[in-house]
Amino acid sequence: MESGAAGAANSNGAIWTGRILSTLVVLLLVLDAILKFIQPAPPAVVEAFDHLGLPLHLSLVLATVLSICSLLYAIPRTCVLGAILLTGYLGGAVATHLRAGDPIFSRVLFPAYIGVLLWLGLYLREARLRTLIPLRN
Repeated sequence: MESGAAGAANSNGAIWTGRILSTLVVLLLVLDAILKFIQPAPPAVVEAFDHLGLPLHLSLVLATVLSICSLLYAIPRTCVLGAILLTGYLGGAVATHLRAGDPIFSRVLFPAYIGVLLWLGLYLREARLRTLIPLRN
């Protein structure tokens, strides 16, 4: 039996809110991947990789991983797998920014904010996830 919160999350408005959140997350991640794919790398990418202590040649590897994970998240059949993989990717970004000594709330936790939006969007649009993790009153 569904709880009130899980039933409410099944409304048409909640599903569309989830789709919009998921689309925004995918667009942001794809933009990030595109910037990493551009060769020669834009100055902002060069500065970011230098600041984080990463060799610039890894930008193509990171862009490929991010593109694949984002694609898996965007496809309804593989969206949960994509969300799990993106959570790992974003967790690595948090750790990298933390190691670089970046400000906590703006840079270190920014990937975590994206992860929260990613999972919230998925939760609102995906009935399988609401069944697996029901919200209780």
